[in-house]
Amino acid sequence: MSHEEERTLALKGIGVSPGIVIGKAYLFDRFDARISFYHLTDQDAVTREIRRFRKAVKDTERQLQELKNKLKDLGGMEPIYIMDVYLLILKDKKFIETTIEHIRSKGVNAEWALRITIDMYREIFDRMEDDYFKSRISDINYVGQEIFRNLSGREEQISTSTYPEIVLVAKELSPADTARIKIDKILGFATDFGGRTSHTAIIAQSLGIPAVVGLEKITREVRTDDTVIVDGTSGVVIVNPDPEMLRRYEGKRKFYEELKEISLSQARLPAVTIDQHRVAIGGNIEFVEEVPAALQHGAENIGLYRTEFIYINKDKLPTEEEHLMHYKSVVGVPNLAWTTIRTFDLGGEKFFSDPNLGREMNPQMGLRAIRFCLREVELFKVQLRAIVRASKLGKVRLLFPMVSSIEELRQAKDIFEEVREEVSRREGEAGTRDIEIGVMIEVPSAAIIADALAREVDFFSIGTNDLIQYVLAIDRVNERVTHLYEPLHPAVLRLIDHVVKSGHNAGIKVAMCGEMAAEPIYTLILLGLEIDELSMTPSAIPRVKKIIRRATLQEAKDLLKEVMRFSSAAEIRRHVENYMSNRFPEEFSSN
Repeated sequence: MSHEEERTLALKGIGVSPGIVIGKAYLFDRFDARISFYHLTDQDAVTREIRRFRKAVKDTERQLQELKNKLKDLGGMEPIYIMDVYLLILKDKKFIETTIEHIRSKGVNAEWALRITIDMYREIFDRMEDDYFKSRISDINYVGQEIFRNLSGREEQISTSTYPEIVLVAKELSPADTARIKIDKILGFATDFGGRTSHTAIIAQSLGIPAVVGLEKITREVRTDDTVIVDGTSGVVIVNPDPEMLRRYEGKRKFYEELKEISLSQARLPAVTIDQHRVAIGGNIEFVEEVPAALQHGAENIGLYRTEFIYINKDKLPTEEEHLMHYKSVVGVPNLAWTTIRTFDLGGEKFFSDPNLGREMNPQMGLRAIRFCLREVELFKVQLRAIVRASKLGKVRLLFPMVSSIEELRQAKDIFEEVREEVSRREGEAGTRDIEIGVMIEVPSAAIIADALAREVDFFSIGTNDLIQYVLAIDRVNERVTHLYEPLHPAVLRLIDHVVKSGHNAGIKVAMCGEMAAEPIYTLILLGLEIDELSMTPSAIPRVKKIIRRATLQEAKDLLKEVMRFSSAAEIRRHVENYMSNRFPEEFSSN
């Protein structure tokens, strides 16, 4: 990978310690000695080499004991137990004497003799059937590395002085590695190797640090100072996230921190008001690995499955089968009523189909999403065929993003119908199921003609992220104007109200999948607007559900009626914040 390009990359591993962190990568490459080889010329040389090996073992034992003492200050006993394992290996007579015997009988240097011993142990461990014991060869490897380092006479220091808070990226980590750096500077871990019982997992859990292991190639794809996101809950690491994704994960991180204060015991309860008005609650996901967390936090459906990373992660465009593999992991999952799959929202610069497209001055309003799909129809059909095939596994709702006109919607529907008929001919009617068609209302023109669009689709999903920035002409990732990004602006509320009423008048459901749905401060306003479904980052669900269950639809309507009389966003925000903090003091006392 060319780091100059700084392309966004998502790597999937095993989440072993939950939480989300965002920070600068620190690529840690433990000293990997080049194993030297030479023959010993006489018995004196053999004696000197054995002495050199014994001294390296003694030095290693002393250093590990010092590191063990240092680890005691970090709290938690697991890392200390692991250090004891290392020390036991160093005291193992068979391990030491086998290496000495190789020096003596083969007439080779200590490094080469130790390498032979480690390889011998690896063969023994590989023959074990128990995965836990098989993985313990990493203990032997670590001890060997430390002896190699002392044989070479090199000391390794890990300096992170220029990085106040880092994500430590490594092939694998041991307790001794973490003891060599200032632990309070580490936000999270990301490693190539490891499993749920690996040392990195144990250390991360002991320290309460989010971690993802088993990423296979993270050390090849990251350089020090790259921005990385570690999602230890879903097992995903994102390298060089774009500004939009960075902002989205900042929100996820915030919600996860707030969730620590909330019990998940009632997360699966429905979002039903005191006066028995029910709101469907969905989860927004980017990776299929997030589905378990969505269920745990109370999602009743997947209200938005962003499919962009199916493309971004590839050096070649994904095939129909690759698409289907992803959808099979999320469609028809028990306890999920449906899955809403949004067709990819990417621009031409992300693909290889037209080298003449070039980079756009303003890609957010350029050739992206449904516009790009209607230009690159064959590419679009690949995804649609996989979605149709996945529908036989469970209820699927198809969502078209960035629609700005009736013509675009009808064209997209025609292509979908063509694909559906093709798959039906190929696999038989039993191979497909009815799929609801929806349109994202995120472009002002679509919101304004919502009454006409509602007659063409089965549901709406309001994407407030783009809708608000387009209505207010605010680039929400531009720090100079983000203070003007205001979901409670009267223009925004009136437009949402118009969209909901247009949908209901046409007899269709209206969902909201933008980040506005995830903010508890807006929950009663959205309830008053009578939005049928709120879909959000899973960690935000318990708090939003809790507010809905303690409210009534009538009080929400009354609050909405009051704020609709105000003419300024500042007045509305002040009124809503005062109301919510008085009505739910335990939820908003710190806001």
